[in-house]
Amino acid sequence: MLQPTYPIRTPRLNLRPFTSTDIAAFTAIYTHPDVIRYLTWEPHGRMEIRELLARKAKHTAITEPGQSLSLAVILVDSGEVIGDISLGWVRGEHENGEVIIVLHPRFHGNGYGAEVCLEILRLGFDVLKLYQIFGACDTRNIASASLMEGLGMHRDPTLREREELKPKWSEELIYSMLATEWRRR
Repeated sequence: MLQPTYPIRTPRLNLRPFTSTDIAAFTAIYTHPDVIRYLTWEPHGRMEIRELLARKAKHTAITEPGQSLSLAVILVDSGEVIGDISLGWVRGEHENGEVIIVLHPRFHGNGYGAEVCLEILRLGFDVLKLYQIFGACDTRNIASASLMEGLGMHRDPTLREREELKPKWSEELIYSMLATEWRRR
């Protein structure tokens, strides 16, 4: 079970559940062309964005497989929402998790992705006691692949034509880390 006390703090970031007041930042992230080109879906309007935010705002704890934690990534210095990070407990025989991170492109290249992902990996392995955590990205998304490699995740076989991504089929890179690898870091 993972029921964090909020905010979760890292040296430069706070993580907390989304609220309806995050709508402007959330919209800026999920309508940015450099973000949506790697998503398998595309927000079509304000209502769809509001519905996504409302769903994510409910994901504040993980008590059983199939649930996820979705958190706003916030700069400590300014209080600005710069991204969205999720940890999902994947249903199945093994205790697997999936990490998904989306940062506004204006904040790429500052190490925020690594900082927040390390905290999510810690929660997944040390608190939730997952066996393995994986992440996926489009093969064209070099920044995400580099982030996962920099975290010490290992590249697994590529999934070919996994998702129909506007307007062609996408290939995904899969990266994973085992709990034993996490403890050896």
